[in-house]
Amino acid sequence: MRLFNTKKPVAARAEGRVEAVAKVTGSGKYAAEYEVKNVCYGVLAVSAVAAGSIKSIDLSKAKQVEGVLDIITHEHKPLVPGMADEAKIKETRFGLPIFHTDKIYFRGQPIALVIADTLENATYAASLIDAEYNTEKANVDFESTHPGVKLSSAGKEKGTLDAWSGAAHIVEAEYNVQAEVHNPMEMHATIAHWTADDKLVLYDKNQGVNNVQRVFARLFNIPPQNIEVSSEFVGGGFGSGLRVWPHALASVMAAKQVKRPVKVVLTRPQMFSLTGYRPAAWQKVKLGADNNGKFVGILHQSKNNTSKYETFSEGITRITRMVYNFDNLKTEQATVPLHLSTPTWMRGPGDCTGAFALECAIDELSHKMQVDPLELRMKNLAVTTDPESGKPWSTNFVNECVEKGAAMINWKERKQVPGTLTDGEWKIGYGMGIGMWGAGRGNASAGISMQKDGTITVKTAMTDIGTGTGTAIQNITHSSTGVAKNKIKIELGHSDFPATGSQGGSTGLSSISGAVSAVCDALKQKLATYALVQKEVYKNAALPDILLSETGVSYKTNNNEFVSYADIWKKNNLTTVDVEASSGPGEERQKYAFCSSAVHFCRVKVNIKTGKVKIDRMVSVADGGRIVNEKPAANQISGAVVGGIGMALMEEQLADKNLGNLVGNDLAGYHFAVNADAPVIEVAFINKTDPNINPSGAKGLGEVGIIGSAAAIANAIFNATGKRLRDLPITPDKVLA
Repeated sequence: MRLFNTKKPVAARAEGRVEAVAKVTGSGKYAAEYEVKNVCYGVLAVSAVAAGSIKSIDLSKAKQVEGVLDIITHEHKPLVPGMADEAKIKETRFGLPIFHTDKIYFRGQPIALVIADTLENATYAASLIDAEYNTEKANVDFESTHPGVKLSSAGKEKGTLDAWSGAAHIVEAEYNVQAEVHNPMEMHATIAHWTADDKLVLYDKNQGVNNVQRVFARLFNIPPQNIEVSSEFVGGGFGSGLRVWPHALASVMAAKQVKRPVKVVLTRPQMFSLTGYRPAAWQKVKLGADNNGKFVGILHQSKNNTSKYETFSEGITRITRMVYNFDNLKTEQATVPLHLSTPTWMRGPGDCTGAFALECAIDELSHKMQVDPLELRMKNLAVTTDPESGKPWSTNFVNECVEKGAAMINWKERKQVPGTLTDGEWKIGYGMGIGMWGAGRGNASAGISMQKDGTITVKTAMTDIGTGTGTAIQNITHSSTGVAKNKIKIELGHSDFPATGSQGGSTGLSSISGAVSAVCDALKQKLATYALVQKEVYKNAALPDILLSETGVSYKTNNNEFVSYADIWKKNNLTTVDVEASSGPGEERQKYAFCSSAVHFCRVKVNIKTGKVKIDRMVSVADGGRIVNEKPAANQISGAVVGGIGMALMEEQLADKNLGNLVGNDLAGYHFAVNADAPVIEVAFINKTDPNINPSGAKGLGEVGIIGSAAAIANAIFNATGKRLRDLPITPDKVLA
């Protein structure tokens, strides 16, 4: 039984996104906006030091504030079974043992949660909490620490380093990327409500309600079905919603403590330290080619920071094993523990960082060889076979992306000699970068409930984080059944609905599309079974021959065999027709490798007096299989490219080396790309169906829009100025230095 009193779904319009009206009118509820009877508010107090332990906490002033119900600390809390000891903590894989340790791992770590009758009272009381610490020397300096951390193998080595030590052309360089923060518009929030000792209701901002179920089931040793999670609307995630974060557990603990629903909403500064980030990274690439431009070998090394309490490895060198053919290849990686919170996946995780170094190194090699970087890439693309697995690509049209994008941006205008093109005090340059991502597919389920008037509601636990998944589901349902779009409703993001994986890693549509196709087939088959009561022709009807309309079922080869829904409902004594189906990867994964790709082309203008970089044009061409809905698909690419502009030119989360605190942990101090920083992104698709990946033929697009885009910008800056800048972000001071 659903415990939520949510707004009933509204019939979707034929044009536009299915959730558009709810979002723009405010009727769509986000995690913190649900009205829950008798709710109280939790506000976190956080550590003022970056390393050490809590010596004492003075709560006396906070407790005097009117409306304070309780204050949770490591000394006063409901015990979470999954955090009873270190072995259990590791077993749950939760991460920070919030309120179950006196150790301080980073500045901004929660040390107390004030629970009060109003947000204002809780906020004021939290500001009055004083703590004394046994301080230790904190280390937040990635740059000076990583040289002492040893590298280890990251994947199988191919060939040897010695085999290409005498290559005709070799480049070797180091590249650095500063940490970046997701900064979605909606802050992370959780409303927790224990309806019984072993039954929990959660309204939570996340990218996968079934994942939240599983995590809390482990933590509290209760069945997952006893935990009800809603995340219908999500105001941006970019990967930050793929984990269950400490504030969510804090709200659940608080609700158990005070026996009332508790709402916890993070502040913007807390978002910087409590919901992950793209870690800082160091890379070194050594790349060689023969006189014909064939790559003969590569060594790609990487390190990224992690926290002291948990290891997070980005997999930065993975992309080097995907895009090009190398007879000799070696990749290595390491993590660098610091007194910072744990990083997490951020759009294009690992590959986005890795592509920056790889694609810049290729550009450097092309300059050294005095050949067109486009031609050098085209000679070495692995377009038929996955270099890592040896399996044939199911489809891989990255070469067509290169050709189409080059024509769109008029690549022939690029000059091989840097600094040749000028416009007054502006230098003009062209650059390119290739992005690739493994096109995954997971298990997913969907359900359909049909009414007598022909209206159908498709339900699935998968969320739509702004990617247009709901609209894509509507499109697939329409094409699979023939039912008009205005008769198709979509309900998403609730754990009572058929289970799916999380909306992340560019697997959302690829996974759910198969389930939607399967449940549409199940609906047609079930209606045919009911129609058999009146028409014998439906006895062994093949699925392609069963046609649905707004009013009934018909047989493809004999339209006179029409049976109305009204008759089906009456003859079979029905209230609704309900079906559910599941889908997932199969033998095709053993036969083929799968990838999505994008090629980014950039033309920049660089001011020789101010160092300002202006993105004059940005062209991105993607191979995402069949494009189910072009508008949301183009939005996915253009939005990701804007993220790449931020990565290339402005985003950096710094930490004070002496105090351990984050610098610029708000939207005033942390700079990211806005409309004024980006041109209209010119997006195009190859739009060729992948026949093996899933029934829809669609491959994920969310990641490849950013992978390679920062490299394209950096390479364009070099082409404009002749200055090779290997450290991101490329700010005006670096351009002028």
